[in-house]
Amino acid sequence: MKLRERVGLSERVQHALVWLMEVGLAGMFLVGLYLGHTGIIVNCGIALLVAQLPPILQRDYGIPMDLGLTLWITTAVFLHALGTIPLPASLVEVVGSAPEDAAYSTLYSSDGWWDHLTHGFSASVVAGVGYATARALDEYASGVHFPPRFMFVYILLFVIAFGVLWEVIEFAIGEAAVVFGVGTVLTQYGLSDTMLDLVFDTVGGVVVGVWGTAHLNDVAEALGQRFGVGG
Repeated sequence: MKLRERVGLSERVQHALVWLMEVGLAGMFLVGLYLGHTGIIVNCGIALLVAQLPPILQRDYGIPMDLGLTLWITTAVFLHALGTIPLPASLVEVVGSAPEDAAYSTLYSSDGWWDHLTHGFSASVVAGVGYATARALDEYASGVHFPPRFMFVYILLFVIAFGVLWEVIEFAIGEAAVVFGVGTVLTQYGLSDTMLDLVFDTVGGVVVGVWGTAHLNDVAEALGQRFGVGG
């Protein structure tokens, strides 16, 4: 069963959801431009670019991107971008203030669970990428074999390692912003928050390891054939 069928929504509804989220990302990017806020512009701009990857991979590289996969990826980046936008109650504080100095509430700053939710979603996407790559090597690279049990452990280690790297990047960007006196693009909220982020990263990896791998085999096969890892 393909992921788009597992989602339980018709293709028309899934197409509509993807389109609406892409329009929303474009709108949030424009909000960032209007406010002149670097953090919003960068986060929403990158999210908008990532949302375009599935059709590009399918059209230009022949990688079969199931509509459910596209919805999955788009949802992850949309939720992240949405978390950087000022909540309606704080918009008055933002308009007319220095863009990077304006103190406003976002879903990230007002609700710690939003950060953990987006980490779980993003980690599941990272786990999917890691699995598809490893599966392609397992199937098409001569002399390479990953036992099923190892594959599950590999997915978890891949996600956790990426999560740690991401937290280090967040910390470095935050410290650099303080040193140079500019607005930060990514924000950390303390050690306990970082630990919870890694827990949710692991949960995202477990979800993919247990239920998601069957829906990524077509992608792994196309990767192996496309990039000629067979020998």
